[in-house]
Amino acid sequence: MSENTSKIAIFPGSFDPITEGHVEIAVRGLSLFDKVIVAVGVNSQKKYLFSLEDRMKMLQETFATYPNIEIAQYQELTVSFAQKKQAKFVLRGLRTPADMEYEQPIALLNQHLFPEIETVCLFSKPQYAHISSTIVREIIKYGGNTQGLVPQAVIRHIEAAKNA
Repeated sequence: MSENTSKIAIFPGSFDPITEGHVEIAVRGLSLFDKVIVAVGVNSQKKYLFSLEDRMKMLQETFATYPNIEIAQYQELTVSFAQKKQAKFVLRGLRTPADMEYEQPIALLNQHLFPEIETVCLFSKPQYAHISSTIVREIIKYGGNTQGLVPQAVIRHIEAAKNA
């Protein structure tokens, strides 16, 4: 299948840090799309726990064995980035009804800006529904156990930072 006719999805987020829930959504996305681009959005107004460079490294390590998952960064509207990447889909994960309320207006605005874009939402598997990057950041800040919440790449990064 050529790049122009393949089904490409953008999976946008800050991934600060990536969680097991994010991984599960990206990998499940491969059953629907030929390629999933895990795209780290850069927001200069936001304060991150991990640097962009560290987040990119953790994502690359996490998805190293998935040739159809690409890691990218962008600093523009998600739909503008999608157009550049010839993606017609935005992949999102939903954990709670609040996620749906948050995602719906964004999906509608994205479609207003780029009528060919479709937002595809996958419901989180129950074992990941309680995991959010916000909660994980708090656990990391206070030295809690993140095993089972984040991929091994994140755990290695946290351990390396402790030992530095």
